[in-house]
Amino acid sequence: MINITFPDGNVRQYAKGTTAMDVAKSISEGLARNVLAAGINGEVRDLVRPINEDASIKFYKWEDKEGKSTFWHSSAHLLAEALEALYPGIKFGIGPPIENGFYYDVDTGDTPLTAADLPKIEQKVLELARTKLEFKRSEVSKADAIKYFTEKATSTNSN
Repeated sequence: MINITFPDGNVRQYAKGTTAMDVAKSISEGLARNVLAAGINGEVRDLVRPINEDASIKFYKWEDKEGKSTFWHSSAHLLAEALEALYPGIKFGIGPPIENGFYYDVDTGDTPLTAADLPKIEQKVLELARTKLEFKRSEVSKADAIKYFTEKATSTNSN
């Protein structure tokens, strides 16, 4: 068992490997529906990463800077997936959350994106969002990450 300390100082015990979402659900379904991220020992994390040691926890919702940033980070991933589906071969730069939203830096090659493309992109993002995709964090070595993205770029460029 691990001890989880809440912002008010209360401590509850949970099984090792519990997640922030498990903790949120143990408090209330309403919290679980509204939480976007959690602070674990001061580090902002997704809700499904296992907690394996005693920790302090804080939940972040839309009203919190950390909640918005997490939401926008995930939204940037959705945008990238939509762009990749609509524009095979697109190359990605960065796609960070910023103070009031997010963006993605992309290279479309010889076909520039224009304002006329935005409704189609928005529709694809909404379509993907409705599928309730699971974002899963994976820790990989640098060598494995380079291999993955090299293979992805090679397969995309050969289409």
